[in-house]
Amino acid sequence: MDNFFRYFFQDIGNVFRAFVDALVAFWDFIYLLFNFPKRMDIIAQYNESFSTTEWVLLLVVNLILVALIIVLIVFLVKLFRKIFRFRISPKKYDDVVRQLRALQRDLIRANYEKDRLLAMRVTEMGGKDPLPQFEGMEDQEENTEQTEPKEDVPLVSANRNRFDSPCVDPADSRFFRLTGVDNFYKTEYYPPVYDDNVTLSEFCERFRLFAASRLHLYYDLDMMRFFVASMGAARIIILQGISGTGKTSLPYAFGKFVQKDSTVVSVQPSWRERTELYGYFNEFTKRYSETEFLRAIYEGNYYRDPHVVILDEMNIARVEYYFAEMLSILEMPLQEEWKVDIVTSVWDNDPCLIEGGTVRIPNNIWFVGTINNDDSTFAVADKVYDRAIPIDLDSRAEPFECEDTDPIFVSTDRLSYLFEEAKSMYPVSNEILEKLEIVNEYVIKNFRLAFGNRVMKQIKDFVPCFVACGGTELQAVDFIVAKKVLRKLESLSLGFMKDDLTKFSSFLDRTFGKNSMMFCKNYIELLKKTN
Repeated sequence: MDNFFRYFFQDIGNVFRAFVDALVAFWDFIYLLFNFPKRMDIIAQYNESFSTTEWVLLLVVNLILVALIIVLIVFLVKLFRKIFRFRISPKKYDDVVRQLRALQRDLIRANYEKDRLLAMRVTEMGGKDPLPQFEGMEDQEENTEQTEPKEDVPLVSANRNRFDSPCVDPADSRFFRLTGVDNFYKTEYYPPVYDDNVTLSEFCERFRLFAASRLHLYYDLDMMRFFVASMGAARIIILQGISGTGKTSLPYAFGKFVQKDSTVVSVQPSWRERTELYGYFNEFTKRYSETEFLRAIYEGNYYRDPHVVILDEMNIARVEYYFAEMLSILEMPLQEEWKVDIVTSVWDNDPCLIEGGTVRIPNNIWFVGTINNDDSTFAVADKVYDRAIPIDLDSRAEPFECEDTDPIFVSTDRLSYLFEEAKSMYPVSNEILEKLEIVNEYVIKNFRLAFGNRVMKQIKDFVPCFVACGGTELQAVDFIVAKKVLRKLESLSLGFMKDDLTKFSSFLDRTFGKNSMMFCKNYIELLKKTN
């Protein structure tokens, strides 16, 4: 023990003495700083011997000391305010928690009533009720203590499968809506009988006739082909143009046509991050704030119908802020990796399809964003455009008479098969690929732009699908080059390049034939007028 005490005195004792010396030194600093009488006595000793310059230096030094005192006082005041600002009594804290739980319960009920009203409206318009039916909402007890996870209940493993388990009362789950979805598909859902004989060409024609006869929405047949072929080339479609041309109505009509109503998500100007889309877990109420977007991608795992999620006016906020994670996920080559993190851990009464805290994004979901290009919106970043197929709707088609056309049941598996079949039956011809390479060299040389691997892949996917929809190869190439390549010209100083644009238009005539690339030529003329 003697050796230890000697060690303790030499090592820990030195540390302790240094700590005490630091405290004493700090106290001496405070004492000397605020001991004005003593400092005045010191100044009085040199009063008669100071020159003018030395009096100025004395004034400067004391002003610095005064500033140091003020800074120190402000720092201490802020420190004490921060320490004592949020100190409330346990009783007051419990009252706040109870109020938050009551507000959360009221919000859940309000969302439920809103969904019921929307479902009634859809039913009145001739659609089926899209809202899963479940009981327990009206009989929910006022005491919400039972919604919290009990500490003695272990979390289940992430790879469990509880689909065969009994239904869970949504009021007992932190995911109210998603648990209701589980109950509906466990007890009431019956998959429809799909039409496995429809072709892409028939699909586009029937889609157009259905929209006109049932919904009084009129589109050119080529517009239907562009929309359906885009589904075979990308998961994200952007519909842009002036207001009133049917940008939102087109994907809405698609949902009615395939009898799986589209989900409309109204983007808000305040959206800045991923929680606007996926929701968040409220630590006070122990509930997850679910969004319609989350419900749509979660429910999509239960059925095989194609489903469209509409991001209405998606550029009223910056798309790359709130949608960046989804852009990255959809770029992953394996669909098994299309998963979005929702919670960090899984509770025993969580929805069945939340695995390891993630929700899988199924391959039957397409995202359609509508864009108004005006001063009230943000410009869409190239990162978004590169991963999407943009379609312009600048005018409305003329109404026409047609026979009443029924909707259709078609599975995503059938559509995927038709897309893959089109890519094998109608690949881009070698002649077109050679001409595209010539165009690529031209734009690199004259505009310092390039097609890029992603654009070439989209061309090879879009063109065969468009041909299978009833269009021509050259028309598809004209469209995709205008929307994916020439759009990049907007970032250049085109006011000084009008002659270059005119030469490029002539180059397209020489390469593909006179007036064969009308989408590109019209787009070039538009660029020349607006710059």
